[in-house]
Amino acid sequence: MELKLLTKPECHLCAAARQTLDEVTAEYDMSWQEISTTDHPELAEQFAEEIPVLFIDDKQRDFWVIDPARLRLMIEAGREA
Repeated sequence: MELKLLTKPECHLCAAARQTLDEVTAEYDMSWQEISTTDHPELAEQFAEEIPVLFIDDKQRDFWVIDPARLRLMIEAGREA
């Protein structure tokens, strides 16, 4: 399972999403990757009003606020598949 978080600089929601991902993925001994809109302007344009955006296996799964309970459910469902 591959988790990616699309972020932008100076974004308080992005900081909270990073913290949530750090905490939840640590429980499952998983890692995640951050993608910055600075490096990917096409994604900044595509997801401008939804950042931060969580992708699991390249599918958009959440945006704005990453709920830890929902993230746990998605991870567990992905591990069972």
